[in-house]
Amino acid sequence: MPVRVDTSEAHALALDAADPLAAYRARFAIPAGPDGRPTVYLAGHSLGAQPVAARAAVEARLDEWARRGVEGHHDADDGWLDADDALRDATARLVGARAREIATLEALTVDLHLLLASFFRPSGRRTAILIDAPTFPSDRYAVASHLRSRGLDPASELIVVRPRSGEATVRTADLEGAIHEHRGRLAMAWLAGANYATGQVHDIARLTAAVHAAGALAGWELAHAAGNVPLALHDDGVDVAAWCTYKYLNGGPGSPGQIFVNERHLDDPTVPRLAGWWGNDPANRFEMAETFRPAGDATGWRVSNPPILSLAPVAASLAIFDEVGLAPLRDKSVALTGYFEALVDELVPDAEILTPRDPDARGAQLSLRLPDAPRRLDALRAAGVVGDFREPDIVRLAPVPLYNTYRDAWAAARALAATA
Repeated sequence: MPVRVDTSEAHALALDAADPLAAYRARFAIPAGPDGRPTVYLAGHSLGAQPVAARAAVEARLDEWARRGVEGHHDADDGWLDADDALRDATARLVGARAREIATLEALTVDLHLLLASFFRPSGRRTAILIDAPTFPSDRYAVASHLRSRGLDPASELIVVRPRSGEATVRTADLEGAIHEHRGRLAMAWLAGANYATGQVHDIARLTAAVHAAGALAGWELAHAAGNVPLALHDDGVDVAAWCTYKYLNGGPGSPGQIFVNERHLDDPTVPRLAGWWGNDPANRFEMAETFRPAGDATGWRVSNPPILSLAPVAASLAIFDEVGLAPLRDKSVALTGYFEALVDELVPDAEILTPRDPDARGAQLSLRLPDAPRRLDALRAAGVVGDFREPDIVRLAPVPLYNTYRDAWAAARALAATA
């Protein structure tokens, strides 16, 4: 049931004054509107705000390049050869993994292809892949292309579990039911940890266990989950996962993605892969051997050398996560998103909140179904509130705990009410 809330600006400001994480807002560059004033930036689910430290981090890499040229690979201040390795410990802490299970690779969809090439191995009757809907289009394209590449027809081998008629989100019981129903032919499940359209967060441990009970592998796409909700990939038994770093991880537009490969698969010589020279064991990488000898950890899935300039903002952001800790961020996220939800209920009665109301089943994002949604999003932008739109009628707004305030939530709800 909707919760009554004090809708005054004074109450929002009082909540900000009591926020132990309030000072971190100053660590981010909040985009400005046409009037030069900071916007109410609620689009971190799409592209995170820039860490202020990112500029200096990139400039330091540019200076190394200017001073050292090619020698920077070997003696740059922080070591270009191992620049991606330097992210592993902080990332592992963030997603609940062991450092050897983490690697920073290519863009997210490329990473999905790399993992599917290795872990989707249809055999006998086990030829199907199960996904949840609504599915981010790039994810579905990748999965369907791997079915076709093995001579399989997605029309029969792609199992899509959708919300029930009249519902916006997928029931966990329906996913479990489909996994059990297709247990004899299921090779793999690829599920979204947090749904891009609705913001629904799945129970990763429970669904991974269901997939394993069906004799299949569990893969997770975590683009909207990493840096947003608590994750325990190793302890939950996840087989593989991939995510981008430009949403809640604030790595910048087009920043590289990351992968998790459970250590039980790392020493399995039967796992195939699309190989590239940077996936070689570092001890023999520069031997220029004709035979690929993969690294004995998740970095064995790397195909090319790391993008040094692009990694710098990711490192700057991960340093902030390490400083704050995910638990305090999660506490603020639950409180801030709950406050925003209550304001929308009170001030915007024609908005249908599609995101689950249970805090355990969502992160920072609220997806709102609105009449005349595109026009209302334009009106929000004109009022200095930045969100985004997904077809056919969804406006997505995310109060990110690292840099959004309670007053941001208040201002967004007031502006949204004024668009009706």
